[in-house]
Amino acid sequence: MRKSHPIRRVVLAGAATVSGIVLLLSLKPATDPASAAAGGTAPPAAASPQGGAQAAGTGTFTGDAAETQYGAVQVRLTVANGKITQAEAVQAPKGGQSDQITANAVPKLNQAAVAAQSADIDAVSGATYTSAGYKESLQSAVDKAKASAGSQGSGAAQAATVTGDAVQTQYGAVQVRITVNGGKITKAETVQAPKGGRSDQVTANAVPKLNQAAVAAGTADIDAVSGATYTSAGYKESLQSALDQAGG
Repeated sequence: MRKSHPIRRVVLAGAATVSGIVLLLSLKPATDPASAAAGGTAPPAAASPQGGAQAAGTGTFTGDAAETQYGAVQVRLTVANGKITQAEAVQAPKGGQSDQITANAVPKLNQAAVAAQSADIDAVSGATYTSAGYKESLQSAVDKAKASAGSQGSGAAQAATVTGDAVQTQYGAVQVRITVNGGKITKAETVQAPKGGRSDQVTANAVPKLNQAAVAAGTADIDAVSGATYTSAGYKESLQSALDQAGG
């Protein structure tokens, strides 16, 4: 029998090995991360969760009262971590047909504000003026919530302006707005007060004294102004409401 030459066997074995390597390389997955990276076509990395977001506003914010043809409308929002969780009208037109319109429109507007998370809401049919006033006051409350979010996120002590609830008295509504900085009242002003007839004189005399007393006392525990019993009582109640919103 003819014997195989040793060199020939080595050559054949080497050729078989090379063929096997080529076959394995041709079967390597094209999506292999290492080879893709080497070719400059690495697959996109998984998106990482967003972090470092600025702290959002939290608290109760009362918008400015918006005057309409049928009466004032004022909205108060409850906000938690930047989200409106509750909206309510602390003032709305009343008396006569306004009672029915308010009873129908306000709950719908409150729901719409929470759903939209903004003042971009539709007017309620049959309540055009109330809806317009509501949206205006709602925007004011939203703006205050955003301003609060900015001051919370900055970490710096900044002044905050808070508007108390409007308090109805025998001679008209009284509403107080305060500016608080470092836990102290730095400014107090009335955004609503009785007016017309003798009320103009009483208000002109009493309101500046009440504002000064609020800043001096830093609380709603202030004395009534002589001759302005109803205005003083309404002022103190609204002032306490503003203080409660500001955190005491």
